[in-house]
Amino acid sequence: MSADQASRPAPVVPPEPVAPGPPASRRRRAERPRRSPLRARLRRDWPLLAMVAPGALALLVFHYLPVLGNVVAFQDYNPYLGDDALSALLASPFVGLANFRDLFADPAFWDALWNTLSITAFQLVFFFPLPIALAILLDSILSRRLRSFVQTVVYLPHFFSWVLVVTFFVQMLGGAGLLSQELRDAGFSPPEIMSNPDTFIVLVTAEAVWKDLGWGTIVFLAALAAVDPNLYEASAVDGAGRWRRLWHITLPSLRPVIVLLLILRLGDALSVGFEQFMLQRDAVGRQAAEVLDTFVYYQSIATGDYGFGAAAGLFKAVVGLVLILAANKMAHLLGERGVYSRS
Repeated sequence: MSADQASRPAPVVPPEPVAPGPPASRRRRAERPRRSPLRARLRRDWPLLAMVAPGALALLVFHYLPVLGNVVAFQDYNPYLGDDALSALLASPFVGLANFRDLFADPAFWDALWNTLSITAFQLVFFFPLPIALAILLDSILSRRLRSFVQTVVYLPHFFSWVLVVTFFVQMLGGAGLLSQELRDAGFSPPEIMSNPDTFIVLVTAEAVWKDLGWGTIVFLAALAAVDPNLYEASAVDGAGRWRRLWHITLPSLRPVIVLLLILRLGDALSVGFEQFMLQRDAVGRQAAEVLDTFVYYQSIATGDYGFGAAAGLFKAVVGLVLILAANKMAHLLGERGVYSRS
C-alpha cells in the first residue's frame, strides 16, 4: 500500500435505506380494536333493516305471538270466565288431549280432510303448471306493448274478491246464467255446473285458475328475466330448436323456483281457502264443499267450542310443518336448495 493510499480517508458507507413506516394515522387506526362482522353489517345495512322493521313487527305481533294461543287446544276454553282474554285463558280448565280425541272421532272431520287433500292434489296437477306455461308464453312475445296488454288482462282478476268471482261464474254458468239461456234457446238441456257436487272440484279449480293464473306468473317471469340470453343464442347456433332450448335452458333455469314454490304449496296443503268454499257450500252440499277451514268455522266458531277448533288448527299446522320438512329434504336429495340450505 502506498503512502498516498494510507493517508486517504476510508470511504463512508451510507446506511441501508429503511422502509418508511405507515403514517401515524394509519398506525392509530390499526391499533384500534377491529369491529365485529355483525356490527359492521348492521352499520352498513341499517337502511334496509329500518325498511323491513315494520313488516317484521307485524309478522311478530300477528303471526308469532298468536302461536301462544294454541294452548286453547288443550283446554275447555270459555271466554266468559274472566274479564279479559288472558284471565279467561288462565281460568279455563285443562283437558289434555280430549279435544283431539273428539276431533279424530268426528266423521265430518275426516270428510273435510279428504275433500281438502283431494282439492289440493287436483290443483297441484292441473293448476300449478299453468303459471309456468303462461310465463314462458309471455316471455316469448316480442312486442312489448302486446306483452303488457296480455299481462294486464290476466293479472286483473287477482284483485277481485271471491264474492265477485263466484258471482261472475254464477252469472255465466249457473242455472239462470248466460250459458244455460243460450242452450235453452238452442233447444238443448243445460248441464248443472254450479250445483253439481260431482264436478265441484273442477269448478273450484277453474275459479282459482281464472283468478290467480296471471298473478302466479310474476315469480316465473322474474326468473326468466335472469336467464342469460347468450345461452339461447349459442344453442341456436349449435342447431337447437325451440323445444330443445325450452327443455335444456328454460326449464332448468326455472327449476329452483319451481321446487321452492312447490314446497311452500305443500306446506299449505290443508288450507285451500275459506271464502270460496263457504260461498258455494249450500249449493253443492256439505259432503262436496266442506274443507278444513269451513269445518273449523261451522263446528267451532259458530258453536262456541273454541278448544275443538284450536285442536283442528294445530293439527293443520303440524301436518303442514311435516310436509314442508319432508319436501325440503326431498329437494336436497335432488340437488336443490329448497326453502333452507343444509346445515
